[in-house]
Amino acid sequence: MNIIETQNLTKSYGKFTAVSEINLHVPKGTVYGFLGPNGAGKSTAMKMFLGLTKPTGGAFVINGKQFPGDRVQILKEVGSFIEAPAFYGNLTGEENLDIIRRILGLPKSSVSEALEIVGLTQYRKRLAKKYSLGMKQRLGLAGALIGKPPILILDEPTNGLDPVGIHEIRALIRSLPQQFECTVFVSSHLLSEIELMADNIGILNHGRLLFEGTLDTLKSSAASMGYPTDNLEDTFFALIDADNRQRGGVR
Repeated sequence: MNIIETQNLTKSYGKFTAVSEINLHVPKGTVYGFLGPNGAGKSTAMKMFLGLTKPTGGAFVINGKQFPGDRVQILKEVGSFIEAPAFYGNLTGEENLDIIRRILGLPKSSVSEALEIVGLTQYRKRLAKKYSLGMKQRLGLAGALIGKPPILILDEPTNGLDPVGIHEIRALIRSLPQQFECTVFVSSHLLSEIELMADNIGILNHGRLLFEGTLDTLKSSAASMGYPTDNLEDTFFALIDADNRQRGGVR
């Protein structure tokens, strides 16, 4: 069963098309890696799922609920982390999460649970402005995880982290479906990162979906096209380069 499905989902700004007729199928209970170079349209697609920007065409369904009719219901079931999360610097990590908790009408225990999941319990009383970048990313993840929603939409959650932080966040994301029976939709511009945590992937370039399926399917389809398959990063770049050449190097 697919928990997120899109039908020719499109977003245009004047003559520029950021997302062009994409058809995504995100299986329930998996980590789905949404890949593409910077500017490929990943964030735009995620913002449409969250009702932050309106589709120009097409439709999508999240957990059986259709946008825009069920927009409020969709938002109740989705935890999100889009771009750099913003916090009140003069409030502690715990107090920042408590604001989200109250908005969502969750029990008080959900704050400590979320802090525990992301490993911030010992820093809960520290002011958010004194958090390192890695701690801010974790706090953003805690905000997405609070209340254990069935769907998590995470936009480049390891951005700006050191190698240890990247490894920890990656391991956390990988463990979430089993731990909380949730589905994680996570974007990145690095296939090397996604291959360590995703079950299925979608590759986007200039707003168009070039590939969707498992990493094994990607390898076999790349091999049939004569692309390198020893290193998946090379496979990814070969796909993108071929698409760019087909377009004549322009958007």
